[in-house]
Amino acid sequence: MLWSDFTLAVTVASEASVSLQSPSTTRRRFRFKQLWSSQASSIIRRAASLIFFLILWQILSTLKVNFIVNFQFIPAPTSVFTAFVAFMQASPWVHFQSSISRVIGGFFAGSVLGIVIGLLIGSSHLLEEIIATPLELLRPIPAVAWIPMAILMFPDAEIGMFYITFVGAFYPILVSTQKAVESSLSDLLMIRVGQCLGASYFQLFKDIIIPSALPGISSGLVIGMGNAWFCLVTAEILAGKYGIGYKTWESYVISEYPPIVMGMFLIGLLGAFSSQLILMVTNRMMPWRQVTKGSL
Repeated sequence: MLWSDFTLAVTVASEASVSLQSPSTTRRRFRFKQLWSSQASSIIRRAASLIFFLILWQILSTLKVNFIVNFQFIPAPTSVFTAFVAFMQASPWVHFQSSISRVIGGFFAGSVLGIVIGLLIGSSHLLEEIIATPLELLRPIPAVAWIPMAILMFPDAEIGMFYITFVGAFYPILVSTQKAVESSLSDLLMIRVGQCLGASYFQLFKDIIIPSALPGISSGLVIGMGNAWFCLVTAEILAGKYGIGYKTWESYVISEYPPIVMGMFLIGLLGAFSSQLILMVTNRMMPWRQVTKGSL
């Protein structure tokens, strides 16, 4: 049996299994209600956790508690919300557009290069010896340290901020992809099965190695997105004229503390939303992967 016949047989068998295991209409509705109930319970628990955090923060700030953490100068959530309303009424879209466009550009470039180079050095010892060594020397350098070099390398501050964001996203994606490919190659059973069925190295790489590495690549993309926002804020504080990071630093310079916390929460909200969006997209690319967590 050829490899193409094997993959076709697996596809037909999986489709037949799905059709045989399809529940009746009543059972499908019952499962839908169960799923909706579990999702609603999860949303309620998460919302209750957030509300409890905000109430606790409001109490500590109002009482100006000074125990381990000093809440005397930390603005309360009500003050932060007031600053948010004022910010939204003052044409904030130029700041949103600047930050989001920089993150998207740097993350996209970092994702493409990180995945491609990670696949190459993860599957070839020669390429790892040639490419990975200089990259490993540059990887521990923090984003803040790259800012002076970015100013020297790129006279345009916008390109420099794009580069800082790219660096933040590139390395987590690169390392995660490399390690995921190496882990896939260590599964000798699947490799031997493919070889016995006459699969070429390209077919093994396309049908076994890459699908096995997708969970690791997905984790790298989520981490890379978070790092991209972190590095963007650092770059905007030092070199930007627009953006949420610049607005946060500007509030600090004029000693307006509620807008500082507002900027922090906006960055966290945008980062969490974009990371969750990436997670949803990558999970759709892995329909066979199901994660079951315990109740505790």
